[in-house]
Amino acid sequence: MHLHAFRLVPGDDLKQALLAYCTERHIAAACIVSCVGSLQHAIIRFADQGGGTAIHKKLEIVSLVGTLGCDACHLHIALADDQGQVIGGHLMAGSIIYTTAEIVLGALPELRFERELDAATGYQELRVVATPLQN
Repeated sequence: MHLHAFRLVPGDDLKQALLAYCTERHIAAACIVSCVGSLQHAIIRFADQGGGTAIHKKLEIVSLVGTLGCDACHLHIALADDQGQVIGGHLMAGSIIYTTAEIVLGALPELRFERELDAATGYQELRVVATPLQN
């Protein structure tokens, strides 16, 4: 695993910035190692829901987990409000950084993550492809 550490700034779209980071660096498979920061606006898709729910307030990022690469990602986020109430679900585009997002990303150079339709679930599910290491 190769670790990448970087910061996103106010106004960045969390999901889109993570995908762009992987695309720009040709990272075909990665996982979130750590993320702390805050959002000013979040869009989360809750379990078994068709679309995202917008939350228009400042929220602390207390957890971000998932897999990502150049082409797609599957990220779950947990957010806390100013009373410490936590809400979480599937991170959607349009979740905008408030003050910062400090990211540690683990790139997995021996793998490529792809998404393919799974007939059993009806969703684009993870397919892990082994790739030879290049010297």
